[in-house]
Amino acid sequence: MNLTKKNLENAVKENILSFEQSEKLIEFLKAQPNIGPRFDFTHILYYFGGMIAIGAMTLFMSLGWESFGGLGIVFISLLYAAIGLKLTNNFKAKGYDIPAGICGTFVIALTPLAVYGLQHALGVWPDESVYRDYHRYIKWHWLYMELSTLAVGVILAWKYKYPFLMMPIAVTLWYLSMDITAMISGGDFDWELRKLVSMYSGLLMIALAFWIDIRSRNKADYAFWIYLFGVIAFWIGMSLQYSASELSKFIYFSINLIMIFVGVLLVRRVFVVFGALGCSGYIGHLAFDIFKDSWLFPITLTVLGLFVIYLGILWQKYEQRITDKARKILPIALRELLESK
Repeated sequence: MNLTKKNLENAVKENILSFEQSEKLIEFLKAQPNIGPRFDFTHILYYFGGMIAIGAMTLFMSLGWESFGGLGIVFISLLYAAIGLKLTNNFKAKGYDIPAGICGTFVIALTPLAVYGLQHALGVWPDESVYRDYHRYIKWHWLYMELSTLAVGVILAWKYKYPFLMMPIAVTLWYLSMDITAMISGGDFDWELRKLVSMYSGLLMIALAFWIDIRSRNKADYAFWIYLFGVIAFWIGMSLQYSASELSKFIYFSINLIMIFVGVLLVRRVFVVFGALGCSGYIGHLAFDIFKDSWLFPITLTVLGLFVIYLGILWQKYEQRITDKARKILPIALRELLESK
């Protein structure tokens, strides 16, 4: 629930709260610890600076680092990680939760670089690829870097419990799903296999995010990043499946409708956005392929749109009654999750 100062002013006008109560409530809310991001200049600076530092050691890594050799890369990575952990602890002690979470994320992002250097130092690196290819190409031997990153990420997320620490974990799970495909196919570019693995690994990530969502329902939002990359992987894999059957296309449309419903239920916009894209694609298919010469289709679609608006009016009128009855039959954990939204 997004409570604004304007909401409290309106409550005072309706005599729900006194002016003194509204002022005390505002002061109380300001004093509460806030580890979640906000769209203000301070937080923009936090995340912009953090992403520059993280990007420098990941996406924008240059070939110049190869001159340090395996041991040099390991040493520099560990030095940077020590500095990152020191800053994380200092910011945490001072109550700066957002910078602390970003610095912890920086440490996790260093893990694949350190493992890459270690493999070079031990002489077990399998080919001529370099570290900056890690974020560009799909290869099976990135698996060691990814599994190590997941291990470090889980440890730091468990220790510090900042939601932003889940971001590199989610990205790494996404990378892992693609590289496992390369391992299964023996390095061959099997497009059909890649689409299937993307779809099913996305479903697994969504299930993991839902489990995390339930477990952390009374805490911070630790599931956001897992939901994001899980939905991306699932939706892309599903949307790229080819079928000439109109039934399968309608099933695709129905799945996207379910995604919209789930997104509204869980208050997760990523489901709604991608579900809406899928539904729009299907309606476009009907308009330009199936009913391209029909004058009746636009009229039918208009009537359907107006009917959906009417359903929205009915839902607004009876939402609380329907919600209360529906939640009574749900498990307690799921009921508490929905009530916390």
